[in-house]
Amino acid sequence: MTQTLPFADPSSEYGPRTTVAAGRRRRLMVLVAVVIVALAATVFAVRRLLDDTTRDYLSTNGWPTIGQGAYQVGGQTPRASAGERPVPIASVAKVMTAVVVLEHRPLAADADGPRIVVTYADVADTERRRKQDQSIVAVAPGERLTEHDALMALMLPSANNVAAMLARSVSGSIAAFVTEMNRTADHLGMDHTTYTDPSGYDEHTVSTARDQLVLARVAAKNDTLAEIMQTRKYRLPVAGVVHNTDTLLGSGGFVGMKTGSDDAAGGCFMFRAYRSVNGVNTPVIGVVLGQHGHRLVTAGLYAAKQLVDRVAPDPAHP
Repeated sequence: MTQTLPFADPSSEYGPRTTVAAGRRRRLMVLVAVVIVALAATVFAVRRLLDDTTRDYLSTNGWPTIGQGAYQVGGQTPRASAGERPVPIASVAKVMTAVVVLEHRPLAADADGPRIVVTYADVADTERRRKQDQSIVAVAPGERLTEHDALMALMLPSANNVAAMLARSVSGSIAAFVTEMNRTADHLGMDHTTYTDPSGYDEHTVSTARDQLVLARVAAKNDTLAEIMQTRKYRLPVAGVVHNTDTLLGSGGFVGMKTGSDDAAGGCFMFRAYRSVNGVNTPVIGVVLGQHGHRLVTAGLYAAKQLVDRVAPDPAHP
């Protein structure tokens, strides 16, 4: 008896529909894989575009492509980029604030100095600055900040509200303190510098990299200020632990000094690093102003790093 085979059911387990479906699944999986690879490549490209640590900041002549810079290697002649003009310097201005404070009230080693009592007016001023998205630290009425506390708040997290408190504590008013800032700048020969506030938030506080290099050398010689500027973190009575905005500390020989950034100033950094020059551990002090990037603080930091790497390359600090 001849057995008749049934006609293949296209919907059966072994029929052609299964083959077609399997092919579709394979094509879909390939398409998904292609999309995933494309998305990963896009994410990588965007991250690299936004990564200011990999950006090239220097031109072929060694100076910042945009903005300005100045530096001094050890006892060599100071150098500055050509065509400088006074520009906003943001929180780099706080270095002069700290210098004037310490001129009035020098701190002995391990001393805390006089205390500043936070008032309700200080708290109101802090809230006003917070609403303007200024850099501040939290304070409370009756809080007692030592001078050392206040300088740490000024220099590490770059607190504009504490800059104002220090100014009033030292000179009686912000206006009187600013007058002293400008008097000190004149005395140092910073002829292209004008301070209009103790924090640098006012875009009319302007200077040049060459002038700020003069101030950087003064700050580096002040042991108290140098110690504060190379501190990575510090605990304040109310604000708690605050961190230094200088993320280069401890790498590449960097030991300070002060970052600054806002839309008017761009990324700025007054820096000090130690590099081996002819076998001698040598300080490199300088300033970069007006750097651009996705994150302005990082732009200032890495423009400075590239400048130091150029003028004092050190295999020990790649």
